[in-house]
Amino acid sequence: MKYRTIGSDPSTRREVSVLALGAMLFGTRTDERTSFAVLDHYVEAGGTFIDTSDNYAFWEDGGVGGQSEALLGRWRRSRGVGDEIVIATKLGAAPLAPGTGFLDNPEGLSAKVIREAAERSRERLGVDRLDLLYAHIEDRTVPLRETVEGFGELVLEGTVGLLGVSNHAMWRVERARALAAAAGVPGYEVLQYQHSHLRPRYDMPGALFPDGSLGHAGPDLLGYLRAEPELTLVAYSPLLGGAYERADKPLPPDYDHPGTPARLAVLREVAKETGATVNQVVLAWQSGGPLPIVPLAGASSVEQLAENLAAVDLELSPDQRARLDAAR
Repeated sequence: MKYRTIGSDPSTRREVSVLALGAMLFGTRTDERTSFAVLDHYVEAGGTFIDTSDNYAFWEDGGVGGQSEALLGRWRRSRGVGDEIVIATKLGAAPLAPGTGFLDNPEGLSAKVIREAAERSRERLGVDRLDLLYAHIEDRTVPLRETVEGFGELVLEGTVGLLGVSNHAMWRVERARALAAAAGVPGYEVLQYQHSHLRPRYDMPGALFPDGSLGHAGPDLLGYLRAEPELTLVAYSPLLGGAYERADKPLPPDYDHPGTPARLAVLREVAKETGATVNQVVLAWQSGGPLPIVPLAGASSVEQLAENLAAVDLELSPDQRARLDAAR
């Protein structure tokens, strides 16, 4: 396994594995026995970075979420897992009632919700401090200063380590970090957005976000990373739900544009040259590049996880990386 540091403050920064494990469906679609086996294998391979959210996976059983966090809590207790494993979670997008969703009835990002939701996450996970806590989606009904200070206070109190943000417009992220600095509280240091080798059309509305750009790591975000090297991008859905290699998993509509075939072609060329799978090339391209990117990939079986883990040791040549970068 390889590792990188997230966070800049010596008192809160953490070393994490370069491949994060997504636990979104653990405890719902992925049963407990399988989930535990995947988690055990990940840790045995040196993995130390697990991702969940307080709203996972409310859509699987018509509930309000919390199943993934609760499963991770049971796994931690049964295995005696301590601070060596970094578990990240999110708040703000849990539906307030069964049968509703995070677009029409979310918990939001008020100071009150932040404090109460974080406490519930700590209880489900069985921890005194959340290692990394994200603002999951935007809440423009609450003043941004209130949200920023609500998160920052939890860090100052010691109940949260690092702060992150997901699915926010970049101007809102920069404004939030400036407000945090002005208030003398910790700000966002980890960005979680969808990112893969194939590029979507950023002008297309998505199923989850009316402005399709909010969920994707577009040019603004990547430029922001270059300008702010202390930040880290955690790239969710790097394998596009299996669409790179599974005929039954078509690419989403926003990937239907002239640039996609060229980037697919070079991915397949590099996979053939290296003897790796296309999925492994995608993960190696992300984690081994010049920008601080940690791919976040889920797995519903030990076999899936093993394929992803093998990408950590895949070394792309400068020529291969240049071709992957240049494809249009």
